[in-house]
Amino acid sequence: MAMDFLAGCLGGAAGVLVGHPFDTVKVRLQVQNVEKPLYRGTVHCFQSIIKQESASGLYKGIGSPMMGLTFINALVFGVQGNALRALGKDTPLNQFLAGSAAGAIQCVICCPMELAKTRMQLQGTGQYKLKSKNYKNSLDCLVKVYRKEGLKGINRGMVSTFLRETPSFGFYFLTYDCLTRYLGCEAEDSYIIPKLLLAGGMSGIVSWLSTYPVDVIKSRLQADGVGGARRYKGILDCVRKSYHDEGWQVFTRGLTSTLLRAFPVNAATFATVTVFLMYMRSEDKQIRGDLSGCEAGAAIQQPSSF
Repeated sequence: MAMDFLAGCLGGAAGVLVGHPFDTVKVRLQVQNVEKPLYRGTVHCFQSIIKQESASGLYKGIGSPMMGLTFINALVFGVQGNALRALGKDTPLNQFLAGSAAGAIQCVICCPMELAKTRMQLQGTGQYKLKSKNYKNSLDCLVKVYRKEGLKGINRGMVSTFLRETPSFGFYFLTYDCLTRYLGCEAEDSYIIPKLLLAGGMSGIVSWLSTYPVDVIKSRLQADGVGGARRYKGILDCVRKSYHDEGWQVFTRGLTSTLLRAFPVNAATFATVTVFLMYMRSEDKQIRGDLSGCEAGAAIQQPSSF
């Protein structure tokens, strides 16, 4: 269990460093005003952020996911591993159920973290140097939201987060399990790392595709009220108004940058987790082997009367 948590922690940190710039682009595209859009698409958004805000603009709000996602991944991989062991058999259905359980549990941390991340990513949009900051960092953001809106404000978007995370993590672990079996990922395989990267990257893509429209709604609800009055009363109201104003395309906005991010992030995450667990378990087996050898040697040297 401890190894599952530690492996998830390392995998989460690797994933955040690789994928945060893509996440910033995704959020900007998802919440921009359709009547006065700042960005024409994924590439234009990347270029504009770098030009107007410098490369550091792509890493706005990274503190929240670096703190949160590192722990979230530790929680996800720990819960998934224990849930799978509790279910007994390592079957595709149990992989899905264990992954869904892990996704549901981590929402308690994920929702406030993503609220802070979204607010930080939208702060100073289009400004090279911020003239004024509403939030100094992710923690300051959460504190100010709590003072102004209470626990309800910090947990805005919790239901949509739950609807997104529960099935998506089920598909996440199911896809990874199926691909690693199909590719024949064995510890002695000389191509183990490329295979793990491929399986992890494709798992991330499938996971995001399975619930992406829900993510759009979640981002809009969490960004609602930033710099103006609130537009949405809840999930259904957000869905209705978004569709009425922008058509069905609104539910795929930012998908390109999300998928570009999903592959490297989850490739890094899963490969890090799997390689770490394989290494630690091989070390554990070696230590146990050495101990059993020592015990056997001691038994041979002991006199028969002992």
